[in-house]
This record gives sequence, structure tokens and C-alpha cells, in this order.
Amino acid sequence: MEENSSVTAAPPPPSEKSSAIDDALLKQFFAEVSEVERDNEVIRILSCFKLNPFEYLNLSFDSSINEVKKQYRKLSLLVHPDKCKHPQAKEAFGALAKAQQLLLDQQERDYILSQVVAAKEELRSKWKKQLKKDTASKLKSLVTEGKYDQEHEQSEEFQQQLKLKVREILTEQEWRRRKMAMRISEEEGRLKKDEEETKEIWKRKREHEEQWEGTREKRVSSWRDFMKGGKKAKKGEIRPPKLKTEDPNKSYVQRPVKRG
Repeated sequence: MEENSSVTAAPPPPSEKSSAIDDALLKQFFAEVSEVERDNEVIRILSCFKLNPFEYLNLSFDSSINEVKKQYRKLSLLVHPDKCKHPQAKEAFGALAKAQQLLLDQQERDYILSQVVAAKEELRSKWKKQLKKDTASKLKSLVTEGKYDQEHEQSEEFQQQLKLKVREILTEQEWRRRKMAMRISEEEGRLKKDEEETKEIWKRKREHEEQWEGTREKRVSSWRDFMKGGKKAKKGEIRPPKLKTEDPNKSYVQRPVKRG
């Protein structure tokens, strides 16, 4: 009896299997997506707050890096100019790419999340003030040992308030950044102007010195001519006789006169 020599193929690794499932789900998703839905997504992306990349990708602020990549892949394929006929699809596609780039940059991501933390602190402070006024809510918060506060922060109302507060803070920070950049630009312009004026002064001084040095031989020659013949009378020129003037500080001694 012959033995079966065929070998059963090993199953693909879990990561490859998961990726294949994701690809299949994406293909099914895009097969069901209509042109209207693609256009609506383009409009949504272009209406997002420009300083918040989470909003472009339609993600919560606590989304992970993997979630960012997965969401970008999904939305970018949805609004890709080759697949979407909307005239601004290319612009929406570029906005998504920039949003993903910001969230994958650790420094940019940390900056945005720090503004989210600041926004949460403001909203929490406001919530505590409201609890002080509402005795029933305050007691409920104390009895549930903070669960009531957590439920509030997970509510749709709080998330919407957080979204708006983050917009407000990011706008304020961006305005400060632009004002600082403007001041720096103005200061750099002033320094550049002063430097150009200083260079112009030195340029004029150098040109004057060069011009003065260029006439050196002529000036020396004129001086020599003056020293040689400056005191002689020109031919045919009649000079008036010199007048003797007495010096009041000079003592004169009279010569003795010989008598015959």
C-alpha cells in the first residue's frame, strides 16, 4: 500500500491572515460605496478645522498610531482622485495625507495632545463649578466615586464641547505663534536694514579714501610747484612795495652816529 506523500501547506501567520481579511473587507466596503458618499466625504474633509488632524481623519483624541494609519488608508482610498469624481478630491486627499503626517510626527502629536489636555482641564473645572451649584449632581458624583464624572466625559455632549474647546485653544496658540513670527520677521528686517545702511556708509567712506588716494600724485605735484615758484613774480607782473610794520614787542636799538 502506497503512503500518501503529499504535504499539507502550513497556514499563513496570524498577521498575514489579518491583513488579508482587512483587504477583503475594504474591497467589499468600496464596492458598496456610492459616488454620493465619496462626494460627501470630500465635503466633510474640506470643512474640517485645519489645525486639528484628528478631525480630518474623523478620529478621537485617544486614537493609537495603528488606528491613525488604518483610518488614513480607508479614507484616502475613499477620496482618491482616481476613484472619486469630485472636483476637489485631490485637495481632500492631500489634506488627509498631511493630517496623517502630523499625527505620525511624535513632536507634533505631543503638541496637539497637550492642547487637548489643557482643554479637558478647562472643561473639568467648569463641570466642578456646575456640580457645586447642583446639589443632586454633586451627591451623585460623590456616591459613585467618580464614575459619574467619567460617564460625563464619555458622553457625546462632553466630546463635542471638548472638540470646540480644542479648536479654541489651537486657534489661540496659532495666533500667538503668528504674532511672534511677525515680530521676529520685523526685527530681522530692521537688523537687515541697519546692516545695509552700515555697509553703505563704509562703502562711501572707502570710495572717498580711494578717490583721495587717487589724487595723491596730483596734489603732491601741485604742492611742489607751489614751493618752487610760488614766491617768484610772474614775468611782466608788477608787485607793490612791501610796507614795513613795526612790531610792538620787538625792541629796536639805535645805531651810533659818527660826528666829523
